[in-house]
Amino acid sequence: MRSDPTWRSLSWLPGRTAFGATALVALLLGASLLAGCGGGETPSTTPEDLLQLSWEQIEEQARGQRVTWGMWTGDPKINAYVSGWVSQQLKERYDIQLDVVSAQGNQIVNLLLTELEAGKGSSDLDMVWINGETFYQLRQIDALAGPFTDKLPSAAAIDFENPFIAYDFQQPVDGYEAPWGNVQLALIYDSERVAQPPRNPEELAQWARENPGRFSFDTAFTGMTFLKSLLIHFAGGPGSLDGPFDEARYAQASDRLFAYLEEIQPFLWKQGQTLPTEVAQLHQLFANGEVDFTMSNNDGEVDNKVLQGILPQSSRAYVLESGTIQNSHYLGLVKGGQHSAGALVAINFLLSAEAQYEKMKPAVWGDGTVLDVQRLPEPWPQRFGEIPQRERSPKREEIRAYALQEPAPETMIRLYEDVRRRLLES
Repeated sequence: MRSDPTWRSLSWLPGRTAFGATALVALLLGASLLAGCGGGETPSTTPEDLLQLSWEQIEEQARGQRVTWGMWTGDPKINAYVSGWVSQQLKERYDIQLDVVSAQGNQIVNLLLTELEAGKGSSDLDMVWINGETFYQLRQIDALAGPFTDKLPSAAAIDFENPFIAYDFQQPVDGYEAPWGNVQLALIYDSERVAQPPRNPEELAQWARENPGRFSFDTAFTGMTFLKSLLIHFAGGPGSLDGPFDEARYAQASDRLFAYLEEIQPFLWKQGQTLPTEVAQLHQLFANGEVDFTMSNNDGEVDNKVLQGILPQSSRAYVLESGTIQNSHYLGLVKGGQHSAGALVAINFLLSAEAQYEKMKPAVWGDGTVLDVQRLPEPWPQRFGEIPQRERSPKREEIRAYALQEPAPETMIRLYEDVRRRLLES
């Protein structure tokens, strides 16, 4: 086992559920059973050899394969899109069986690390849904195959010069993960209770003081993304935290951030003595009328949640003019995957205009597309411009000017620690 600080950071991510040995064994066994259900299928060549083939050869080899996908399964709408519509399309078009295994973040890292340490030479996962610190960690242990994105026909409609696609938490993607969706952090307010929402951190602090108990944020991914947006503001604005993690820059900016948070803490929900542990809890407080704001890492999610009946009809989303973080989430090809041809075909389909349009519908998911729609043939540009039922979300072109790049992955890890130590335990 390596002993350098980067490797030690793999063992635990603050804010993530601990993944014990029993759960890990269960997941490994479950994935093995799924992978073994493919009848008499013959596993594909290694991903490295596969990438030397033509796309037609890859599609031919993919037929009949059973692809195991490790992904977060915490949203029923996303699950329905993947296990319903996507699975059906892959089966009908390519004779690919898609099996989803519930795994995210540190769970995926631990699973693939355990396989590597056991010297298996192959993995029970073929593809994974990842970004940020998970991508960083998987690259550290050399668990991803690639570069592979230049093999995907659908990738021709992706602008890989776009920094919000080319960099994942300041890390060059370099073809080792394919962008699947693009989102920007948005605040959500109740338009019947808040006439003029605050437009910057200073106005937000003033609003909190004038409306005690009516604002909060969660301590999981969405809340930390909100705090990272504020951190960039206090560091000096857009671009101030670009590049590798810098301890001095972080210390200076985080001191300003926590001074701000300590100032407004008494005016938060329950005087800030406790914070929602997940954004779903914050949504519930908002729906119950206990707070006037919630938030989402997806600028289009408000319509999706209203259609589900989770948020009230009067919900509206917007972004702070000081900026909020925009990022992409990605699909990775597991280096030891046994069915990489099927995984490549599945990823290519997930990037197609048809699949991207389907998941962008608020009634389906409301996830932003990674495609440069102007590169698509008609009628796709027009269809993407007229997404049905996106009524309470800001237009993407209107919030693009306020998009901030994710800082380095170490920033997220440090923020989890500092929120606990400096805010919750103080």
